[in-house]
Amino acid sequence: MRALLTTVWTGLSSALFDTHRANLRSRTYATAAFNPPTVPHRVIPVTARDGARLRVHSYGPEDAPAIVLVHGWTCAIEYWNAQINAFAGEYRVIAYDQRGHGASEFGTSPLTMDLLADDLADVLAAALGPSERAVLVGHSLGGMTMQAWAGRYPEQVPARAHSVLLTNTAAAHLIFQTTVVPLFNQPSRLLKAHVPLPFLLGRAGLGCPMVLPPIGPVKWIFARQIMSSAATGDLLDFSLNIVRSCPALVRARFGFLLAEMDLGESARNLVVPTTIVAGSFDDMTPVAHAEQIAELLRQTGSLVRMTVLPTGHLGNTEAHEAFNEELAQVVAAAYDREEAAATVG
Repeated sequence: MRALLTTVWTGLSSALFDTHRANLRSRTYATAAFNPPTVPHRVIPVTARDGARLRVHSYGPEDAPAIVLVHGWTCAIEYWNAQINAFAGEYRVIAYDQRGHGASEFGTSPLTMDLLADDLADVLAAALGPSERAVLVGHSLGGMTMQAWAGRYPEQVPARAHSVLLTNTAAAHLIFQTTVVPLFNQPSRLLKAHVPLPFLLGRAGLGCPMVLPPIGPVKWIFARQIMSSAATGDLLDFSLNIVRSCPALVRARFGFLLAEMDLGESARNLVVPTTIVAGSFDDMTPVAHAEQIAELLRQTGSLVRMTVLPTGHLGNTEAHEAFNEELAQVVAAAYDREEAAATVG
């Protein structure tokens, strides 16, 4: 009887938590850009190679040019609402939950960047036609996933991508450059020295199964360390709700992955036109990370431009209008090139 009660309680509590997380992702706000898209979407069935089922949505006209959005750590499809709402009228916007996030299953495979690269390859294979290419957009872990994919499947880059936009991301050494923890990894008047963040301390922080209740002190810290002090109101509530929708243990397991993540020079394999967006107040992935990736792309010849917006780590929500202008330029250039090539052909 005790075992039966335990099973029932476990199932009930899990269902309640799943419902709560889904409600966090589906809330509405006075700021229309953050609200769930009203354009119809199609569910694309994708099963990863280890059997994990991934939630993949396609918004907008089925015959329209494609944009693929890959979210970052502790987010979900809904993190891209401001981009889906802006682009799904004219384009086919495809977004998916990284494994363990949103409504995607975690799966049974050891968590590695190669595994996330495989997931992206599987999503592209399911969502795009056999010879179809898309504009690929990656935020934070999503940008790292794209670099890992380019390193693991370099032949797929020109075959699947018209162009790439990386925002608030890095290639390696997060702990040694993050400025999230006060006094570390930055000039300090108090300590009168540049003090590196100890690796074990940084790893423990990233891997901590944090619970983020929507109370004043948590909002204050989240705004100043993850976003920027300008984040208030709907912007802060929406962003925190998206992050809170991720299970704490999933956040922790991906945090350990990020602590040790090193993609080397995989960005060199992004041989299509690539744009980089960084945030001047981004403590999670400071501008130095973007500059390092940009230099690799300059050497490759694929860097279009690097833009620094006055945001923290969640640039495409904090400055969604400015970010959408950047994305609009990327998309227009990509499909103008395709149209010109078709005309010449």
